[in-house]
Amino acid sequence: MRNIKLNPATNSNILLDKDNIKDFKAITRGEVMLPGDHGYESARKVWNAMIDRKPGLIVRCIGTHDVIQAVNFARDNNLLVAVKGGGHNVAGNAVCDGGIMIDLSLMRSVRVNTTNKTVRVSGGCLLGDVDYETQLHGLAVSAGIVSHTGVAGLTLGGGFGWISRKYGLTVDNLISADVVTAEGKVLTASREENTDLFWGIRGGGGNFGIITSFKFKCAEIGTEVFSGMMIQPFEDAKKYIQFHREYVRKLPDEMTVWMVVRHAPPLPFLPERLHGRMVVAIPFVYLGDRTTGEELIRPIREFGHPHGEAMGMNPWLEWQAGFDGLGSHGARNYWKSHHLEDLSDEVIDKILEFAGKFPSPDCEIFIPHMQGAPSRVAENETAYTFRSTPYVLNIHTRWNDAAEDEKCIAWARDFFENTKPFANGVYVNFISEEGEARVKEAYTHETWGRLTQLKNRYDPTNLFRMNQNIKPSG
Repeated sequence: MRNIKLNPATNSNILLDKDNIKDFKAITRGEVMLPGDHGYESARKVWNAMIDRKPGLIVRCIGTHDVIQAVNFARDNNLLVAVKGGGHNVAGNAVCDGGIMIDLSLMRSVRVNTTNKTVRVSGGCLLGDVDYETQLHGLAVSAGIVSHTGVAGLTLGGGFGWISRKYGLTVDNLISADVVTAEGKVLTASREENTDLFWGIRGGGGNFGIITSFKFKCAEIGTEVFSGMMIQPFEDAKKYIQFHREYVRKLPDEMTVWMVVRHAPPLPFLPERLHGRMVVAIPFVYLGDRTTGEELIRPIREFGHPHGEAMGMNPWLEWQAGFDGLGSHGARNYWKSHHLEDLSDEVIDKILEFAGKFPSPDCEIFIPHMQGAPSRVAENETAYTFRSTPYVLNIHTRWNDAAEDEKCIAWARDFFENTKPFANGVYVNFISEEGEARVKEAYTHETWGRLTQLKNRYDPTNLFRMNQNIKPSG
């Protein structure tokens, strides 16, 4: 007999005998792994090293048929379900204790249609998989900024990156998706079919089913973009941020300029004496010719007394993977986040106060400027809301020693509380494990009500609850 814990919180268990598991393996084309099996330990690991959960079994699917069988098996045996795409979510919802992990990481097909400028992407793909295939044709999907992020999780929460101001959020470029529901049915969600479901998966997370395939519209960006980074002294941070908050809002959609407060990594264009010192990094991407891009960022380059800069026409593939090292697998991570209506002087003071007492050298304060194309989409067009908010304040706490957990988490929470008075909502993909009340803050009241009704229809028993959960009202 195998004892698979269903819900550690309630100490309830379910027993699956060998024949039950044997029958399940017989109808599964992929791998079915139990604790102790070869590959189990590596398969259960996710990006955030704080998450150390052990599923009762792991199903590594290789196609939609496997996903259907896994969903049916989980439902019929009353198992807790976690779904793993890239496993990159900071809350670690891709893995559960006890129950079943439905792992899509072997499903990584990418098929580009050059005639229609679209791409079909399997549910286990990483952003890098999509970039490699689309860039063969000078195309790109408007998505995230770390190449080992999972496409599914990023998309279902909204998705933004370097070209979003010009081409919209990832959900704005989603044409259709194949969804395996809690009933084990495959539905196509699009503007023509199951339109309510299509609305909900564009920002509502993994609450309504498992996406086995996405179809995206591609942008024609070529294979190189004018991009780079400028470094300002931390000592002049307040003056620079005051300038930055006004200037970036005047830029055209083709130009994206963000800001990161952190200890300087060992960048080759910085003198070694500055490595490890607090700085303000200003990365940018311009979708146009270099001459125009240089003119647009000239005021930023000439502000104050910068430490250094590096810029040029960079291959998109290299740029998209250029920040991977700062968010590599294996570290402990805890995030807090806000949407900000403004970078007021009061907010700046709080940012610099907490930046001055980072609990570890790998922490950072990430402040992307949003607006652009996403802000011109109606708020009720998708489940992703707060489209007009100009800034995101993302508090990235990152460390390696478990003994520092309490200190690092306390710093992030204190920072969060001190900036909450200036906030309006939150991006659902940037939420750690914070409970239902916090998840609600990612949506308007009207959107939350509509999402709840969708949950009632497509997952009334809340089979898919290892996520930023929207509970059915029943």
